[in-house]
Amino acid sequence: QVQLVESGGGLVQAGGSLRLSCSASGRTFSSYAMSWFRQAPGKEREFVATSGILSTYYADSVKGRFTISRNNAKNTVDLQMNNLTPEDTAGYYCAATQRRGRVYYIEDKNYDYWGQGTQVTVSS
Repeated sequence: QVQLVESGGGLVQAGGSLRLSCSASGRTFSSYAMSWFRQAPGKEREFVATSGILSTYYADSVKGRFTISRNNAKNTVDLQMNNLTPEDTAGYYCAATQRRGRVYYIEDKNYDYWGQGTQVTVSS
């Protein structure tokens, strides 16, 4: 069992930055691929970024602006978000999976554990 708790959301102006953090319980954190998804009102949940066992992956919409990083010693995975735009406004969710490979990482149905989410609002 893995429990995930996100923090770091808030209100920021366009062009600003935020850093989200996800803290995980459990002794096998390093065996999970950790990802961030987001969901805006009226829209489906979408993939943002993954820190896999060996590689990182990003959605095209955030590539070059967002950076995912993990600390296996602290059981945390962070999402540094720079140059934010109003289109980044959404609830952001941390998720964990033991599946391997980008084809699995990008679909939310492949994740076993989810956090409660943290809201990010970007004003224009």
